[in-house]
Amino acid sequence: MSQINEQTTDYQLADLSPVLKAANSGNTLLENLPVWLSAQTRKSAGRGRSASNTLQYGVQKLRELILELAVRGKLVPKDSNDEPARILLEKIAEEKAQLVKEGIIKKQKTLSEIKADEFISHLPKGWALARLGQLFHIVYGKGLSSKELENEGYDVFGANGIIGKYNRFNYQDKQLLVSCRGAYSGKPNISPPNCFVTSNSLVLENKWNYLCLEYFYYSLTIADKSKIVTGSAQPQVTTTNLEPFIVGIPPLAEQHRIVKKVDELMALCDQLELQQADAVQAHDTLVKVLLDTLTQSENAEDFKQNWRRIAEHFDTLFTTESSIDQLKQSLLQLAVMGKLVSQDPNDEPASVLLEKVSEEKARLVKEGKIKKQNDLPEISVSDMPFIHPYGWIFSRTQSLCLKITDGEHATPRRAESGQYLLSARNITNEGISLSDVDFVPDEEFERIRKRCDPNIGDILISCSGSVGRVALVDKDDAYSMVRSAAMIRPTPSYLSKEYLCIMYKSPFLQEQMQKGSKKSAQANLFLGAISNLIAIIPPLAEQQRIVKKVDELMALCDQLKDRLNQAQALQQQLADTVVSKSVYDDCH
Repeated sequence: MSQINEQTTDYQLADLSPVLKAANSGNTLLENLPVWLSAQTRKSAGRGRSASNTLQYGVQKLRELILELAVRGKLVPKDSNDEPARILLEKIAEEKAQLVKEGIIKKQKTLSEIKADEFISHLPKGWALARLGQLFHIVYGKGLSSKELENEGYDVFGANGIIGKYNRFNYQDKQLLVSCRGAYSGKPNISPPNCFVTSNSLVLENKWNYLCLEYFYYSLTIADKSKIVTGSAQPQVTTTNLEPFIVGIPPLAEQHRIVKKVDELMALCDQLELQQADAVQAHDTLVKVLLDTLTQSENAEDFKQNWRRIAEHFDTLFTTESSIDQLKQSLLQLAVMGKLVSQDPNDEPASVLLEKVSEEKARLVKEGKIKKQNDLPEISVSDMPFIHPYGWIFSRTQSLCLKITDGEHATPRRAESGQYLLSARNITNEGISLSDVDFVPDEEFERIRKRCDPNIGDILISCSGSVGRVALVDKDDAYSMVRSAAMIRPTPSYLSKEYLCIMYKSPFLQEQMQKGSKKSAQANLFLGAISNLIAIIPPLAEQQRIVKKVDELMALCDQLKDRLNQAQALQQQLADTVVSKSVYDDCH
């Protein structure tokens, strides 16, 4: 993945701050933030036809966003083995020329070359631009009056669906259509096979089978209709307007992947409309897909566009506790990828920090204050899931720490009161919880702490059962632990314990913990796996900037979550006014 450099600064997720801080101004965003899924819904008759107008608005916004991401290549991964779209264009041109030569289709007028200012969106690798007239043989349907409709025969497709039967003519394959007269002008459709198409639709004939009709149906669904529809009192679409229209073309294999993914996500949108209870999981899945576009951004411009799209739908997306939790996870991931704050070339590189850490550890080993650690394998390129910013470095956790251990392995002698004995259940991402804690007598406490002595500056990780919760130690000489909790003691002079805590909570490290946990009756993350965890380390000054920014954004997310249950009704205009205006004003 390409590195997001400091040019990203103007579009960092710090833009989230003015959006949410509108709560402190006349906009009172947080006080009026809608609880989208609280709307009472009834069964709908199909996509976009929910009986609840409030929920319909939110789902429709999601549908639009899904399609927008689809036709910009943001929904599915690229495959370098796909045949580039330019090859498709060459094949189509050859097929059309042959069909013209054979008299099967008429030769169309030459279309002008596409100029740079006609298509402003970034084109993904392997894609191409073309005018619709280059891709399809576009013709009008056949004239047919309502008096000619019959009770039997082939389906007759009018401006927006089946209108009757007819016996005398049919297309053998399904066709991509664009309504060309009346109120539905510009609306795309796909006809069923063996269907008669009336002159109320233009037929985009695909005689060469190098195109996925469903992809172009989705592309035309969100197309700017003003570029193909003329007239107001009597709107219409002509071949003259439709043939020059520009579309982005993925490789054929990617077209099919996009359609499959869109269909999956649209099905989730259907669930949102059908039943509120089922909507929660579907909504979470949609939020995840959209947030993933941020962490998968390939450059600064890509990141900016992806964030703007999410910001436009902020009031629709982040309306449940789980969706806000997903937002938090995305913020943590962006933090450890170097996309949350700007880089400063004057910062001392992290590689120098690690040299100092190594020197300090060697000195402490020589003085007998810590044990010498076993060597671990070098980090290979395949272990690195993204390209880190300049001045950052990947490192094994062991290289950062003076000590890695876990709690008492034998069963401690417990007491009704006394000193705290922590287990995995007491380690939460919000800190050490003492609401359900065990106690040991003083002598047992002192014995256990000879092995594991958590103090301020140490980081605790739950390593049995629910693996991966992370907390900072908040007191000196206050805790003992059992085996289900582990402790790492980073070198304090050169590393921010708060940054490391953010890092271990991030998806990057959480995924490693889940993969590294041994699963039998329950998951267990052993010390060897913890030592081998791959960390990502920025310069110390940047660590501190990241901590400050994450703290700000997490506080805003918490404030947003706290206010969710207070929201009484969906404010449909928030996306178009408060959220969109705030984000766009900040980004410009």
